[in-house]
Amino acid sequence: MGMKKLLSELTRLKNSPVSHFVAKRLKEFARMKNASNEKLFQELCFCILTANFSAERAMFIQKKLANGFLALPQEQLTIKLRELGHRFPDARANYIVRARKYSKMLKPRIFSFPSGRLAREWLVKNVAGIGYKEASHFLRNIGFEDVAIIDFHIIDLLFAHGLVADRIRSLGKKRYLEIEKLLTGIAKRAGMNLAELDLYLWYLETGKVLK
Repeated sequence: MGMKKLLSELTRLKNSPVSHFVAKRLKEFARMKNASNEKLFQELCFCILTANFSAERAMFIQKKLANGFLALPQEQLTIKLRELGHRFPDARANYIVRARKYSKMLKPRIFSFPSGRLAREWLVKNVAGIGYKEASHFLRNIGFEDVAIIDFHIIDLLFAHGLVADRIRSLGKKRYLEIEKLLTGIAKRAGMNLAELDLYLWYLETGKVLK
């Protein structure tokens, strides 16, 4: 019953004005495949900032800092993140500075993988501060369509529809991939890819179409 209701809600949204905002956002993601290493690095930093933090506020910080992600010394980056209201300025500045070693080769490295899921494994293994959710978020935002962004909003939505047993707040790799498999099935039945599904699910839970 819960699956049927969720699929009905997704169909309703696909036939509503929301679909135009979703399509616009997906085109923005697809264009990131042609972006510079610098732009991709800024997007990676945005995703580092989103861990246990608001995506909207992380977007605000990304817009304010831009090239500062690459240029600012760690101490100054920490100060800026604190001034801009991030919950974990010290840790996030540290992760961003450590990630800079990949800034000049990020684009060719990421797009060398035949799938988002393989690229995700590389990110999780090599970039401090990047877990499965953050890696999936980054990859979706630069045009990959085969990974799911699983956070508490998505888990709450799935729980409300009776599709997961509890409101998990901490996801290990095994559980993450289990829920991703569930979402892959939902996407297939709804006639969309995982990137598109995420935007619709996020809208169902929050009433917003973000990145």
